[in-house]
Amino acid sequence: MNGPEAAEDYLTGYDQILAEVCATGRRLTRAELESRRLLGERAAETGIGLRALVRQHLAATRSIWPTLRSVDADRVLAAVEQSIDAFSEGHERAQKLAVRREEAARREFIDDLLYGRSDLGRLAERAVRFGLLLTRAHAVAVCQGDAPLDDTDPATRQVENAVVARFSERRVLLATKGGLLICIAPGDQEEILTFFAKLAHEATGGGRVAVGRAHPGPGGIVHSYEEALHTLDLADRLALDAPVLHAVDLLVYPVLTRDRQAMADLVRNTLGPLEHARGGPQPLVDTLTAYFDSGCVAAESARRLKLSVRALTYRLERIHTLTGTNPADPMHRFTLQTAVIGARLLGWPQTEL
Repeated sequence: MNGPEAAEDYLTGYDQILAEVCATGRRLTRAELESRRLLGERAAETGIGLRALVRQHLAATRSIWPTLRSVDADRVLAAVEQSIDAFSEGHERAQKLAVRREEAARREFIDDLLYGRSDLGRLAERAVRFGLLLTRAHAVAVCQGDAPLDDTDPATRQVENAVVARFSERRVLLATKGGLLICIAPGDQEEILTFFAKLAHEATGGGRVAVGRAHPGPGGIVHSYEEALHTLDLADRLALDAPVLHAVDLLVYPVLTRDRQAMADLVRNTLGPLEHARGGPQPLVDTLTAYFDSGCVAAESARRLKLSVRALTYRLERIHTLTGTNPADPMHRFTLQTAVIGARLLGWPQTEL
């Protein structure tokens, strides 16, 4: 229902209460106030706005006023104030309850969507309500800030308002989960996730964003979400400093770690001899990391490590002596670099293999 006619249906008993209260000078009884609240709740549940309802109360007061000429105006206005206040309280109470129910339904949907739970047909029906068409391919981006993010965080609100304002006609869903800010967008609209990534990075004061690949169907969202999470994990373990990381650019790392035992054997056999170095293996592993990250340029590697080129060269020679592999030899370089990557992924030498 909608419109003034519908609003009038929720004024039942208002004129009688107003006439009696004004005649006696008493305040509204508890039962009368509760009846106003209940009518306010019912009106809110049918979707009638409070503005139209207050207008109808005032219109009803104006029509009753001629019968109350002998009553002091302050008494009339006090009764009107009590009635409308109780009615508005009921209306607002129902609105808050509806918002909480909607938030709970949205949270449940997000959980089911990202964890692949619930019947797919039912999930697809619920998705339409929240602006997604699960028959399409989707990609997921996640932002990790310095502190956990939730729906009430100012950064969350800022990003959500900006994305909605710019892409209001698109089927985009933003949410928080596990302290992360999440954006789900159609897989063929990369500009949405690009915009989200830039904005989320800035709004969180330098938070890191990971973007999964686009995959079709409800399971595709789960897959893309897991890729984005795994990309964040890789960024931490590999100390990657890029603000935005794409899973498609890091596909080699899951391949390298797919057989963990084989990777552990490679690290142990290739880098294990560095444990005999004075000061332990970590300084020499850091040397190899900087050397490979700088494109095997000695001067740049030394700058990154805050060493002289001579000191760096000595370390590389020490690595050659201990491991039998020469970082400067292209034939040995691939094995060493793969082992160094494996060590970073497996947490060696801090973690025993």
